[in-house]
Amino acid sequence: MLNQIKWGNRFLGSIEDYDDADIVMVGAPMDYTVSYRPGTRFGPQSIREVSCSIEEYSPYLDRSLDSIKFFDYGDLELPFGSAEQSLDIIGRAASDILNDNKKPLFIGGEHLISVPIVRSVCEKYGSDMYLVHFDAHADLRDEFFGQKNSHASAIRRIIDFLPPDHVYQFGIRSGIKEEFDYAKQHMHMFKFKVLEPLKRCLHDLKGHPVYITLDIDVVDPAYANGTGTPEPAGCTSGEILEAIHIMQGLDIVGFDLVEVSPDYDLSNRTAILAAKIIREALLALF
Repeated sequence: MLNQIKWGNRFLGSIEDYDDADIVMVGAPMDYTVSYRPGTRFGPQSIREVSCSIEEYSPYLDRSLDSIKFFDYGDLELPFGSAEQSLDIIGRAASDILNDNKKPLFIGGEHLISVPIVRSVCEKYGSDMYLVHFDAHADLRDEFFGQKNSHASAIRRIIDFLPPDHVYQFGIRSGIKEEFDYAKQHMHMFKFKVLEPLKRCLHDLKGHPVYITLDIDVVDPAYANGTGTPEPAGCTSGEILEAIHIMQGLDIVGFDLVEVSPDYDLSNRTAILAAKIIREALLALF
């Protein structure tokens, strides 16, 4: 059973009993390694708070959250300032969910939180698992300011244990040259675009366990400015929702959405978009 939980608002449509759930949502409010603007630790609660502004029903999918069993367990209590201990707590939480034969859905928090979650999922499903990564940034630096564990190295740390050719990146438009050179040699990186290359890759992903990690900055800051490192020329909010929808039918074994930083968006449109993405992911992918 999960522990180290801090209660707060629950996401729209959450059921009351963990034991009855098929999907478990957990917040990981960590932002210790961000390189530009901090504040993503406030993302999970912000997303929950604004989720009441959307409906449980999805007109895209003709389904409602009352048709699935998901439980929002709240935010993990993380030791402020200790990335290593926090990552360990996050990884153990993911393992607890998986050991209970449920699927994890995490909300962050910085992108580094994905590393222990994906490791736990990979331990359950094996190296046949594939990773789908939506982001503005490559996150492939081997280290950043001398640190191996950084939000700028999240995907590089994942390919320490997952074969790099099992990683598919979409929407990437920022990074150093070495990151793009590395991806060209070892991975499947699709620069700038999301929908068109994703459609081409669906046949590669079918039949495999797939984990999805979505950094909100894949979306253009015109639609989602509440993030720590906004990067112009991203996809639209409609395109990222369509990307979620077209992955229906894949064997999705986990999902995370990261890098919402609400203090930089007084309109709350970034958190509202994140809540809508999560609703659509819950209804389309699980």
